[in-house]
Amino acid sequence: MPRSLSQCAKQERGVWQRRYWEHCIRDEADFAAHVAYCWGNPVKHGLVQRAVDWPHSSIHRDIRNGRAPPEWSGMQDGNFGEP
Repeated sequence: MPRSLSQCAKQERGVWQRRYWEHCIRDEADFAAHVAYCWGNPVKHGLVQRAVDWPHSSIHRDIRNGRAPPEWSGMQDGNFGEP
């Protein structure tokens, strides 16, 4: 994909989003929140109706291993929470 003039001027390669930042996982709850955020992204962006409908999701592995319930939705107050 060609880079924009802005990306060229800033010597950006276009791999990361501009608003990307590092985050150190603080504890088990923080880890769980970030995993849930990843599971919910395809739903949040309208790509599928349910997280399990996204074939590339790690939720399938976690359901098989008993770490997530098959009916997981991640919805709280009508939307997905972001960590």
